[in-house]
Amino acid sequence: MQDLVQYTVSDGVAEITMNRGPVNAIDLDLARGVIDAYRRAREDRAVGAVVLTSAMPEVFSAGLDLKLALDYDGRQLRAFIEVFYYEMHEALYRLGKPVIAAVNGHARAAGVTWAVSCDMIVAAEEADMGYPEIDVGLLPAMHLVHLPRQAGRHRAAELLFTGDIVSARRMQELGVVNHVVPRAQVLPTARALASRLARKSPLAMKLLRDAFVRANDLDYRRAMEGVVETMCSLKDSPDSREALRAFVEKRAAVYGER
Repeated sequence: MQDLVQYTVSDGVAEITMNRGPVNAIDLDLARGVIDAYRRAREDRAVGAVVLTSAMPEVFSAGLDLKLALDYDGRQLRAFIEVFYYEMHEALYRLGKPVIAAVNGHARAAGVTWAVSCDMIVAAEEADMGYPEIDVGLLPAMHLVHLPRQAGRHRAAELLFTGDIVSARRMQELGVVNHVVPRAQVLPTARALASRLARKSPLAMKLLRDAFVRANDLDYRRAMEGVVETMCSLKDSPDSREALRAFVEKRAAVYGER
């Protein structure tokens, strides 16, 4: 797991780097590695801010490892979600330090979840992002709760229902991304922003961030639990199994009667 997630500290900033080649497809080990790194940053007194990024030159994360998803039934998917959604949310909720996603390349589905779970996002102008779960028989669980709050109900519906992939610049227009810069400037920009935040009073920043996440959490956990139940029920359906198989086999899906 140590090889999957690298943790370094410089200038008061903890840098957490995902390193599961070739595309940072998310499995249980990668999820736990990032969560453990968040917990480590929380306890690390040398750290005042955190940057999450990728070791892959042109990919942030392609999302859930779909080969694993093929093997999961609803119960197994729920066990994964307990870690990837709930444990991650709790680790970030309690972190007490600002977290910036440095999205150097393409992000898809659960890969976007990594980014939007952070407090701020710096993205490469060459990157794009999207929620293609509808095309592989899954639901974009967290984004059903998160995206309408940022982009608005109708624009969120279009992205989630079509599965379209859009540019980082478009995501900035929708209020999801803070800064869009050339790829070579993504990490330096995120580091510079994190360094500014790390120089603030640790106590004041902790109290500010704690108050911020409490004020914006609203009914997130309850809403997520409802979406997760629906997602796990869908995973046990013939349509979901067919969509996943078709994607892996690179063919058109054939669904049953409507």
